[in-house]
Amino acid sequence: MQDVDKSIARVVANYEAAVYAKDVAAFMRLYDPKVRVFDAWGVWSYEGTERWQRAVESWFGSLGTERVKVSFHALQSFGDADSAIVSAIVTYAGLSAQGALLRSMQNRLTWGLRTSGHAFRIVHEHTSAPIGFEDMKAILQQPTGH
Repeated sequence: MQDVDKSIARVVANYEAAVYAKDVAAFMRLYDPKVRVFDAWGVWSYEGTERWQRAVESWFGSLGTERVKVSFHALQSFGDADSAIVSAIVTYAGLSAQGALLRSMQNRLTWGLRTSGHAFRIVHEHTSAPIGFEDMKAILQQPTGH
């Protein structure tokens, strides 16, 4: 595994761990202060970590005793030691306090990463889900066979 691949794997692992732990500080350390986030939920974009952190605090706070297990699938990346692009299908699985699966959904995710302080930081995040032609609803589970 190349150093770039290891650096990307570290960002992915830290993202998964921070979400599961509902650790806002660890989650926000993944992001560049000037990040632009195109999230799939309710707000057109978040410009900078201050606004993004408020959204993350609201998300983690809304979970109560539940946890979210994040899994990255079909991850693709390219780049070098200074910058990289990552795309993946990401599953967010809501778990009860006892660890039982309550619900899950998938998003398409793209990250633009840039080296800052000897580590990759997310400078752009874009999450999306396709919209059904007939009902205009988000499709939050990838069809089988894809």
